[in-house]
Amino acid sequence: MNIKNRLRLATKQALENLKSRLQKHPDRSLQIPWNCAQVGILIFPIIPILGALGIFLGLAGTCKQKFRQISRRPLNRGFAILSALLVITAVFANYRIEAVLGLCNFLPFFILFATFSSLIQTPAQLRQLSWIIVIGAIPVIILGLGQQFLGWSGIDLLQPVFGWVLEPKGNPPGRMASVFMYANILACYLTIAFILSLGLWMEEVSCQLSVGSCQSSVARKKKEGRRKFGNGLCNIFNGFNGLISEVRGKKETINQFPITDSQFPITDAQFPIPNYRFLFLSLAVVGNAVALIFTNSRNAWGLAVLAVLAFAFYAGYQKILAAVFSAVGAVFLSAFGPEPLRQSLRGIIPAFFWARLTDEMFPNRPIATLRTTQWEFAWSMAQQRPWTGWGLRNFTPLYQAQMQQWLGHPHSLMLMLAAETGLPATLLLFGLVGWVLARGVLLLANWPLFPADIKQEEIATEEVAENALVFNQNSIIHSTNQRICQDVRATDRLIFFSYLLAFAACTLFNTVDVTLFDFRVNTISWLLLAAIWGVCDRQSAVLSVGCVSDRAIAHERKSS
Repeated sequence: MNIKNRLRLATKQALENLKSRLQKHPDRSLQIPWNCAQVGILIFPIIPILGALGIFLGLAGTCKQKFRQISRRPLNRGFAILSALLVITAVFANYRIEAVLGLCNFLPFFILFATFSSLIQTPAQLRQLSWIIVIGAIPVIILGLGQQFLGWSGIDLLQPVFGWVLEPKGNPPGRMASVFMYANILACYLTIAFILSLGLWMEEVSCQLSVGSCQSSVARKKKEGRRKFGNGLCNIFNGFNGLISEVRGKKETINQFPITDSQFPITDAQFPIPNYRFLFLSLAVVGNAVALIFTNSRNAWGLAVLAVLAFAFYAGYQKILAAVFSAVGAVFLSAFGPEPLRQSLRGIIPAFFWARLTDEMFPNRPIATLRTTQWEFAWSMAQQRPWTGWGLRNFTPLYQAQMQQWLGHPHSLMLMLAAETGLPATLLLFGLVGWVLARGVLLLANWPLFPADIKQEEIATEEVAENALVFNQNSIIHSTNQRICQDVRATDRLIFFSYLLAFAACTLFNTVDVTLFDFRVNTISWLLLAAIWGVCDRQSAVLSVGCVSDRAIAHERKSS
């Protein structure tokens, strides 16, 4: 009896702790769906069945509350038209059963996109979702490293529960696959997690430096105040102590899910003491990078390097840009450079990298397994049936009949869709996705520095007799508060940039591979796109209404 009570108490405390870590939704009617979605996405990579249940509950709850709003959006109607086109292609498919099954890789995710773009609409939610994805990737990395170096293997009896089995030494052997069915699928997943973790890490660094610089600035102004205007004027600056705590508080409340930090930077420290979030994110970035290397995916390597370059260019880190260009240039010269230089560099750079780039690790592969052969066959299929295609999932039986080689896809999403669904449906899909990305890029370029309800005010000064200055304390506090808000908006912009970069990397990955057949990676990809569109849609509503009140935005949408 005592043991049962302890278990109940432990369960209750665990639930309360989890609830305290869940983020509050700006719309109270969507709080329960948002809670379900957060928990579902967190456990989704390891326990896909339970994770999918949480995501589905979030989807169903959002549909119940926002169905009229979702159905009225022109973009969602575009996806409805695309769904009808895909159904038509299934009717005219060579293998209709396979084509109907192939619809499951698209139609449910169109609904997911339409729904979650109404559920995720603020930069704070983007940040929370980034933390959830990064934390969820940690056990995936640990299992992958154990699989690769310790020979870990899964229990076959638990496959129906978890939905995956850990293959010793990876799949294919020698390439880390972790809880995914193939190394390339893990590589795409880790690329997304790596970019999001890098965005959070850069945000944490900027927050640390911002707090340190603000604190040292206040201390400097205190000394100047004592020297120039006497001790009486220093009372004005005492209010800044509270503002420093407010800066720290706002930076802390941005990240509601991660480990809290109780350490406060020491006075006048330009480089504050690293907190637990910074250490965790540093380990997450390094862990994702190491795991990406052992997936042995050239696509993921290239995208990870491009992501680092993009972040460095965004933040103006010229030394990092130079270092990355030098390292990448050395690796490429060791693989494809002129003969004297190539041999000397190969003595320094491990063969693991240059041999993979030159494909010397897997020589003498059959012609049917080469991607160029698959692309040529897929393009010939598209030319034969340019309007309706051959039907979803029809590439595999047709390619096997022609080449006597089974392949699940032609290693190019665009060519696969052109061959299986026809050019009109392919162009419509990429047009809709491209529109979302274009709106995202425009929002990033015109990101507001201040929230709509905070007006910019200059420090009021008043010249009086004897050339003395009387400072308006309220104006100083408002000015500092504006600086705080500007810092927060800058970090919001950085998080939004990481989402654009993560989805762009996923899109580029699918130009030379296909990852939509994995339920988890496909879901996360559509969640990224839905999050981008949700923030863009809300920002357009804020600009049209003129304030950030959720009630005003809802009223405006109902009236329209």
